[in-house]
Amino acid sequence: MNETTTDNETIVISKSQRKRDAQKLVELAKNMIGMPENVFKKLPMDEELRSEVEFARNIKSHGARKRQLLTVGKLLRQRDNEELLDAVNNIDQENRQTIARFHLIESWRDRLIEGNDQVLSELLEQVPGANVQTLRQLIRNAKKEAQLGKPPSAARKLFKLLRELDAQSPLPPV
Repeated sequence: MNETTTDNETIVISKSQRKRDAQKLVELAKNMIGMPENVFKKLPMDEELRSEVEFARNIKSHGARKRQLLTVGKLLRQRDNEELLDAVNNIDQENRQTIARFHLIESWRDRLIEGNDQVLSELLEQVPGANVQTLRQLIRNAKKEAQLGKPPSAARKLFKLLRELDAQSPLPPV
């Protein structure tokens, strides 16, 4: 067992805990390798770690990628990763918020298409700057497309309009 000393206190870290910590760092490495390039470039890390992660991102062979992933995990164990963990967690939180907004807009679109004028008036109470005529036309066309089994182009346009309205002032929860 490893022992860590802090201010006259000895903390014993079990082998199982060290393995769990190492596995978390390998998961962090896997997450970094799978990130889009523009997000990855923003992460705070030293050059050695960045070059190893970039190398792993370019490997196509499954076995070689797995070995490189373990190498990146080993490098992470040798460093203080608080700043990096915070940055990755912030990115994950932003992604969750974006996905939640996306689902909210989808549910409004579905309610408008499936519902009646009451749902539209409920939306207009919450978002007064909306173009009523355009909304009504897109809802009517989306309903017609759904009945005829046509591609949902009006529903897509309605979603886009709702997304723009959400950007101006957030839509209320459904």
